Amino acid sequence: MASKKQYLEPTTAAHRALAHASRVRILRALRTADHPMDAREVAEEVGLHHNTVRAHLDVLVDVELVEKTPEERDVPGRPRMVYQAVPEEIPIGSRGEYRLLAEILASYLRSIVTNPAAAAEEAGRAWGGYLTERPAPFQQVTAPEAIGRVAKMFIDLGFEPEIRESGDHKTILLHRCPFRDVAHSNPEVVCSIHLGLLRGLLEQVGAPIWVTDVQPFVKPSLCLVHLGERERKPGA
Repeated sequence: MASKKQYLEPTTAAHRALAHASRVRILRALRTADHPMDAREVAEEVGLHHNTVRAHLDVLVDVELVEKTPEERDVPGRPRMVYQAVPEEIPIGSRGEYRLLAEILASYLRSIVTNPAAAAEEAGRAWGGYLTERPAPFQQVTAPEAIGRVAKMFIDLGFEPEIRESGDHKTILLHRCPFRDVAHSNPEVVCSIHLGLLRGLLEQVGAPIWVTDVQPFVKPSLCLVHLGERERKPGA
């Protein structure tokens, strides 16, 4: 097992790896597991064939989102290989302090501006553009690549995103909001910041998709983001 904490960098390779919905599900399963799992265990958890899961795991290992290590054992024989998610960037013990800071800032913003939701979305847009890489000139970012970048951003923020697709309609299920308590008391600020982050990222990369609707807290630990094809202006 790796004892030294690793930090994730928002690389293009990681974005592309997470553009595949099955890899997001696999990463989420590893993040929520209480022990390292082998490929067959992961396959049972996500409902895919173990050979398919093994190939996805290899991709996640290559982009340093998942660690692959031999299982520790005291008996002779070849140890099986087990997988675990690379630790999240924000240490768990620090989340209380981050939530308190978020509560203070959200309450302050709500008290000093007449439209806190608009101000929060504007701030989120600025950061959404800053937190992602601009594509190279003349490079077209596809919808799956854009969704991969969105998933990577939310994973780094502490969410557990899950991608579902039905034709041209795509939905991102955001599990385990790290600022749930703050969002419940200041939804017009916290949820608007997350909406702004999404729109700022999609604008920055020139994605062919756009946020059509956000449904906060459809369940206590679940929000929904609906994505659709971006409407192009005539001549654009």
